Amino acid sequence: MSLKAGIVGLPNVGKSTLFNAITKQNILAANYPFATIEPNQGIVTVPDNRLEFLTEVCIPDKTVPTTFEFIDIAGLVRGASVGEGLGNQFLANIREVDAICEVVRCFDDPNVIHVEGDVDPIRDIEIINIELMLSDLELITNRLNRIGKKAIMSKDKIALQEMEILTKIKIGLEQNIPVRNLTFNEDELNLIKHFNLLTLKPVIYIANVNEDDLYGENEYVSKVRKYAKQENSSVISLCVKIESELNELPDEEKTEFLKDLGLDDSGLNKLIKVTYDLLGLATYFTIGKQEVRAWTFKKGMTAPECAGIIHSDFERGFIRAEVTSYQDLEQLGSEKAVKEAGKMRLEGKEYIMQDGDICHFRFNI
Repeated sequence: MSLKAGIVGLPNVGKSTLFNAITKQNILAANYPFATIEPNQGIVTVPDNRLEFLTEVCIPDKTVPTTFEFIDIAGLVRGASVGEGLGNQFLANIREVDAICEVVRCFDDPNVIHVEGDVDPIRDIEIINIELMLSDLELITNRLNRIGKKAIMSKDKIALQEMEILTKIKIGLEQNIPVRNLTFNEDELNLIKHFNLLTLKPVIYIANVNEDDLYGENEYVSKVRKYAKQENSSVISLCVKIESELNELPDEEKTEFLKDLGLDDSGLNKLIKVTYDLLGLATYFTIGKQEVRAWTFKKGMTAPECAGIIHSDFERGFIRAEVTSYQDLEQLGSEKAVKEAGKMRLEGKEYIMQDGDICHFRFNI
């Protein structure tokens, strides 16, 4: 279950530099609009200190962390939906992501061009959000035009229900209301899921600040937080320049570099943690001599559903799961000690997986 996030923003706000830093790819990141044309894709590993301990305990042939995929698309500008700049055709590349990371410039620098002429993060956010809504509106309108008459004439119950929900979405978008701020029941969400609507996805605003503003909150970031709070979105503040410098260093030097800056963690790690929290995600582990591996799952999933993340046969033929909590293994030091202490549990099909569970799945097909 690899997590995907799309990076959007106006041209030249630090999108591609951020992508370059967090994925260590040398893509073009220049001080002029539209440096990115083709979408860039990169995969990073999700940091989890628990993997280090599990590796020490098992001494496996390999250790496999879970991953996070970022997709960086060309910058959007005001009027992209009608062809301004490079248009909005690149939005198709992020319709299947789990979350949208919107980079917002929150610093002044006369040497860095701003496509709108000056720095105003709320205006910039609204430009991007309107373009996302217009893209969804175009998709919904086209769908309504295709099914509308047919649904009414055939009186097909499912088609009429779809038409009703899409009309509700269309009216909301025309009133500048993103789809995530509308109310749907579970059946309605399942019906519209396959449209991959951009404004249904959760948003994380990434406030790109100068190094000096990492130790406090400037006026721009405060405005972004206030805006995000109104729509139940998340905000993280980071310095793209620092992230770029950080990822030029060997791993062993990164901690010292952060310490010298007075920072507890990198911006990338903060972004991943916020995204996991926003999407309600957690991690379970499988361990053994051949491999120690982390697996991402959605909170509330059952043991069979989590087994299915590894392979569909595991879910289909699920018998039981042998489960140890990470805390018990860390405290007792070995699987043998956990079993002797009676801390290893046998869980059935109704068990709800917990973050940090260490599992051995038993199945038969």
